[in-house]
Amino acid sequence: MTTAQLDSLVTLLRSRPAPEKPDVGEARAGFEKMAQVLGGAPDAQCEKVDAGGVPAEWVAAPGHDTQRAVLYLHGGGYAIGSINTHRRLAYDISAASGARVLVIDYRLAPEHPFPAAVDDATTAWRWLLQQGLAANRLAIAGDSAGGGLTIATLVNLRDRKLGLPACAVAISPWVDLEGAGTSIITRSAQDPMVQKAGLLWMAGMYLNGKDAKTPLAAPLHADLKGLPPVLVQVGTAETLLDDATRVAEKLHAAGGDVRLAVWPNMLHVFPLFAPILSEGREGCIEIGAFIRSKTG
Repeated sequence: MTTAQLDSLVTLLRSRPAPEKPDVGEARAGFEKMAQVLGGAPDAQCEKVDAGGVPAEWVAAPGHDTQRAVLYLHGGGYAIGSINTHRRLAYDISAASGARVLVIDYRLAPEHPFPAAVDDATTAWRWLLQQGLAANRLAIAGDSAGGGLTIATLVNLRDRKLGLPACAVAISPWVDLEGAGTSIITRSAQDPMVQKAGLLWMAGMYLNGKDAKTPLAAPLHADLKGLPPVLVQVGTAETLLDDATRVAEKLHAAGGDVRLAVWPNMLHVFPLFAPILSEGREGCIEIGAFIRSKTG
């Protein structure tokens, strides 16, 4: 680990403290600005598409396999984030996996609360199959809320008999909308990005009055039987550590093929910071190798 890289990143993140009265518009703009710090990928092949009515963009690294693809669901608490904020991560995953990555702009809360995100992810999945891609050459991946959405989408696809991908990746997944995990408190001082108050604020917008244990909103409470292999990746310096470990345990208890990768001292969604953090690059390589092994 390059300590200087990590310290510099943590300092940068702590320089943007959460406001006392959060505003969705300001939070969205702040996330977009943070993504600009990470820079783009000059040799990325990007193509905007309409994925069955869901705005989307193909992001691919040179030499990718056109018959293999990843449906990517960005993080941001179901209220912020976009293709723009995750284009670089999509590129890094494409480069590591050799597959194209379809990033979607699913509808966000509070304008579009649950189940809009699940519906849009499901629509995009069906669109991928309509393009002639085989389910066993596809993966679904996402980070934070998008990691939870990844698990929820798998459950929805299974229940609706819409086919399942060869595998899935949940990076620092948010699967408990009540914030009941122990790490939400014990890792609070270490995590420069995610705190309980902000999570509950976003959960409230997304749930819009629905029960916080609704399975497709909080997949920690879903029946996880019959899902494809899942890589759950998380850092020890994040408040959502227990979300990752608990959902991995539940996947295992349901008879699933699950790999839990816990990275020492890493912060929330550390692969997002691959351009400036060596462990971020290594995390993307781990994700890519997993996807290659299951979709090849």
